[in-house]
Amino acid sequence: MNFRKRWRELGEPVAKKLVMLAAGGTGGHLFPAQALAEELVGRGLRVQLMTDERMRDYGKDFPAEKVHIIPSATLSMSRPLRVPSQMLSLWQGYARARRLLKQTGAMAVAGFGGYPSLPPLMAATRLALPSLIHEQNAVLGRANRLLAARVSAVALSFEKVMQVPEGAKTTLTGNPVRTIVRQFAGFPYPALPEGGAINLLIFGGSQGARFFAEMMPATIAAMPESFRKRLQITQQCRDEDLAQTADAYRRIGVEAETLAFFGDMPRRMAESHLVVCRSGA
Repeated sequence: MNFRKRWRELGEPVAKKLVMLAAGGTGGHLFPAQALAEELVGRGLRVQLMTDERMRDYGKDFPAEKVHIIPSATLSMSRPLRVPSQMLSLWQGYARARRLLKQTGAMAVAGFGGYPSLPPLMAATRLALPSLIHEQNAVLGRANRLLAARVSAVALSFEKVMQVPEGAKTTLTGNPVRTIVRQFAGFPYPALPEGGAINLLIFGGSQGARFFAEMMPATIAAMPESFRKRLQITQQCRDEDLAQTADAYRRIGVEAETLAFFGDMPRRMAESHLVVCRSGA
């Protein structure tokens, strides 16, 4: 038998096969996508990612051999004058995603929500590629809502998820967890000697929370000075709130580390005595 014909019949080795992931460029979308990417790479597959510019802040450790920035926009019906330009951006993203899927020979596409995932998944369905979306929340996001009835499968983090369209092929998977999170899953609660330092971690999703930037320094300022001096605070803030938050803590004599993003958040959570947080945007 001709060798080339036999090779085509057997198919390419698993290591040559590519899975394209698509996600909005914030932690809530990128982190579960990263967890899947780590698993796929561990099984010998190749992974590439389609996302937006924000990925440069939140996706530094993403194990993709290539990252493609895809044009996208959030459709806002409350601002009808912007809808034409938003539709144009989404069309441009669709055209670029379709071209990339054909060029790379991706075997499947998995999306994790956010409008940057919409053009790649629309392109995948039009090209008849196996396609999957994952929903992290208890309410299906707007982009996933537009895709759910079109894709091959819908993976859910919760047993009951609102606004799933009729006919969607759903499977309960839970929320994929990154390797760095699993490493600290069994980490013991840190020792807290009487009168010793108290590690306090404050964060509001990967993009921070202005409410915490304004409220937490004022709250801690109202505590007794003897208690305040024991606090070692790590707080995630928006870029525009960093300076004023750090200054507020300095004025009350509290040791605080403030950054817009912590790449080692699971470790910091494990080492904290108390975490004050809220979900992302």
